[in-house]
Amino acid sequence: MTVQEKIHEYLSVHRDEMVEDIKTLIKVDSARAEALPGKPYGEGAAEALLAGLSLFEKHGFLGKNWDNYAIDTVINRKELGLDILAHLDVVPGGDGWTKTTPFEPIVEDGKMYGRGTSDDKGPAVAALYAMKAVRDLGFELDKDVRLILGSDEECGSSDIAYYFGKNTHAPMTISPDADFPLVFLEKGSLHTTFTAEVSLEEGLPRVRSAVSGIKVNVVPAKADAVVEGMTADEMNKYVKEAEDETGVKFTVSLVEDGALMIHADGVSAHAASPMDGNNALTALLKLLSSLPLAESKTKTLLHNVTTLFPHGDYCGGGLGVNLEDEISGKTTLTLDLFELNDTKMSGTFDCRACNSATEENTKNVVQKKLSDAGFEPNDSPLNPPHYVPKDSELVKTLLETYTDVTGEVREPLAIGGGTYVHHIENGVACGCADPSVDNHMHGPDEFVIIDQLVMSAEIFALAIVKLCGK
Repeated sequence: MTVQEKIHEYLSVHRDEMVEDIKTLIKVDSARAEALPGKPYGEGAAEALLAGLSLFEKHGFLGKNWDNYAIDTVINRKELGLDILAHLDVVPGGDGWTKTTPFEPIVEDGKMYGRGTSDDKGPAVAALYAMKAVRDLGFELDKDVRLILGSDEECGSSDIAYYFGKNTHAPMTISPDADFPLVFLEKGSLHTTFTAEVSLEEGLPRVRSAVSGIKVNVVPAKADAVVEGMTADEMNKYVKEAEDETGVKFTVSLVEDGALMIHADGVSAHAASPMDGNNALTALLKLLSSLPLAESKTKTLLHNVTTLFPHGDYCGGGLGVNLEDEISGKTTLTLDLFELNDTKMSGTFDCRACNSATEENTKNVVQKKLSDAGFEPNDSPLNPPHYVPKDSELVKTLLETYTDVTGEVREPLAIGGGTYVHHIENGVACGCADPSVDNHMHGPDEFVIIDQLVMSAEIFALAIVKLCGK
């Protein structure tokens, strides 16, 4: 039998055991909670790490707990060659589940449902079984493999910063927390908040208030504003034009003092792919700036912010940073938070910067545009892109291994999001998701296809042999 055939047979035999181990982890609500003494991310995250250590021990691996930030284990204690970096924390369970409750895993029609099945407890166990297969089948390795399981990936990755403050990186790193075949480029990011002082001027019509957004990395689906000095009939003309131009639905209602409440309903999306949504905030700003408002500083600023963030511009054209390159594609940019009250106007945008982005051609350009428009931007740094060349040993070997196991030839991916490896040299995110399958990650009824997870373990095991074997 070939190496691949032996690994395939081994993992097929241990398939059901792998499923039960994943269930053990899913049952722990490991969403970040209030810090406790010795438990920086709360009780649940610490319990998940303890459960992970128990799995290490169960399968004959010696594990170590790094102060309830992360746990790790290795195969052979030789010179370190490869890190596999996954996480045991999850986003909150949330509502709307129909198959089961978030932390009561079930298997149905070849799928396992539960919070963390695909992100990232299932992939973490797949990585553990890959190491177990390599060890139990007796494949000799020149280099060691280290599995690191963290507990704060969903809320900033301070766990890994702590871990690598006490440990050195391996020469190569993979993180099973993305799509197959692998992610070779993660765009840079820039989150900037801008503000301006305003006052509630006497002239009418005027915009009294406006608000939109829930998180900087979420394209807002809803936005609201209060306008004084116009009738509903007068407003409806402008509303109809804005609806036709934006595709966003507006509702106008009367509030107690005779002012009009305008509500916008758009479509939410992740800021890494803003074109998948329809931004209710920028549509509302377009409507407000089209109204026959009395001359005021607020009117001028509304016009300026609409010019800088025009509805439907998801590439930063209004701010002059619509860059593009062959490696990563286009920069994306979306205004996701906004508030106007009687003293201040403020907004925050999310920018995913292409590989050619720099402080000079992105951050500095944005800062000047905002300042010239009457806003004061905060001095947020550009988080640089993360890039591992396609011709590197790591990328070539992982792509080759993916093809060996699946029979498919796929190009590596460039994404707008960031993963655990964003600041790790020669680190790529690899699996375990199929980009053609919606695993409902972070949503209700999150699931993983069990056969896909077993196949992932096979890919990881074969990659270990190729990257670290004799």
